[in-house]
Amino acid sequence: MNTIVFSVVVPVYNTRQDLLLEMIRSVTTQTYPHWQLVLVNDASPDLGVSGVLAAAAVEDRRIVVVERAVNGGIVAASNDGIAAATGDFVALLDHDDLLAPEALERVAEAIRNGTNVDYVYTDEDKVTTDGTFYDRFDKPSWSPERLRGQMYTSHLSVIRTSLVREVGAFRPGFDGSQDHDLILRVTERARGIVHIPEVLYHWRAVEGSTALDIDSKSYAWDAGVRAVDEHLKRSGIKARAVRGPVPGTYTVEREPQLDRSVSVIIPTRGTRGVVFGEERVFVVEAVRSLLEKTAHRDLEIVVVYDAETDPAVLTELSEIAGDRLTPVLFSGVFNFSRKCNAGVLASRGDAVVFLNDDVQAISDEIVGQLLAPLDEPDVGMTGALLLFEDGTIQHAGHQHHDANFTHAYFGYTADAYGAFSSLLFNREASGLTAACIAMPRSVFLEAGGFSESLPGNFNDVDLCLKVGTLGYRLVWLRGVQLYHFESKSRVTTVQEWEQRILIDRWGLPERDPFLA
Repeated sequence: MNTIVFSVVVPVYNTRQDLLLEMIRSVTTQTYPHWQLVLVNDASPDLGVSGVLAAAAVEDRRIVVVERAVNGGIVAASNDGIAAATGDFVALLDHDDLLAPEALERVAEAIRNGTNVDYVYTDEDKVTTDGTFYDRFDKPSWSPERLRGQMYTSHLSVIRTSLVREVGAFRPGFDGSQDHDLILRVTERARGIVHIPEVLYHWRAVEGSTALDIDSKSYAWDAGVRAVDEHLKRSGIKARAVRGPVPGTYTVEREPQLDRSVSVIIPTRGTRGVVFGEERVFVVEAVRSLLEKTAHRDLEIVVVYDAETDPAVLTELSEIAGDRLTPVLFSGVFNFSRKCNAGVLASRGDAVVFLNDDVQAISDEIVGQLLAPLDEPDVGMTGALLLFEDGTIQHAGHQHHDANFTHAYFGYTADAYGAFSSLLFNREASGLTAACIAMPRSVFLEAGGFSESLPGNFNDVDLCLKVGTLGYRLVWLRGVQLYHFESKSRVTTVQEWEQRILIDRWGLPERDPFLA
């Protein structure tokens, strides 16, 4: 194969000379030899910077120095570097950061092993001026929904040079979030996107840097909002971006999908329990709360009930839901999967929403918000943030990791940020609990529905893995919130044979590709 050449582009401005030399050395000592280092001096007042750059260029002919006559800022300097790039791919490096010695070698391997790879990103950590490494960021696999909520790909980013130029490189007016804006535009067109799950970039934490204090560049937050908002418009997504809960995060406010034909499927036995100090019939209050908070115009409620269900429960449901109610009698031994499948077969909706009967809506337009991301053809399932009665988290996406299938952030307080703010925005997940999920009917059928060989446990894990294997994204939605009154003290009885079915089918998980 032809040799892959990387152009490492570095805008430089008044960098501490010792840190500048360390940055240059991290490139010149790469285990992969086919690179060009483009150093753009953005009219640094410290004349010593020019001296360091000039000396580096003398020592290694692969180093190119571009001297700007006037200071233009990071966008102008970076674009000068891209213009001078002669490599097949541009690697973006900040003037005081460090590449791991094998960084370019690993990226070259990923490009060779992939198909039509246009963008590669890696894991990263931070490094202090005394050389201490910390705050390792093990990033998820390609996650377009998360990229709308956070510039998570960041460092190291490597982009095919022709594509960088095709999208217009960095754009003026996005200073502070210029990389987020660029990567959004790049990934809209990229044919192949690869994540390398290794720390190959060390982000320098010095006073005044975003690595040390994100509030030090508060103007970047508004630039990021504009970048995400313009991306949504280019992508045809009916939504707007606003500031997220903390700097560097963004909330995507989608228009709820209120006209798509949808069937909400709720398996039940009409169970009673005490919630917030009062006795209730779970399914009745689940349906009541759902309908009180929606203006959906084509909604069917399919209640799959057992023969022992109190007839008064069905009467009350009919009074609440009217002609939107479709009752389905289920007979036989308990099998959650079979009940859900029976509900789908009896339903008419173009989309299906599965709800446990022991939930209560917190946010408005839950159904419409669950459906909205399904307008994107590669989204196969959406899910919600579920809270226990005491307000702690029951579900924020499944995590398939380290030989376990678990709920991410189980038991955390509802105001927790999560690792790298991952509880503050929508994101892809490996799985979502069937206590509240939405799917296009076509995807549910394509996946073969719930596996009836898993009647009690792991049926949703299995369904999620099937949907993911088919190439669809599973998206957890932070703003869709419900109570789930499943007792935290309840001991779930998991049979060994259930575990064996799941493991025989899928194996034990190692690293979750969508680490939360």
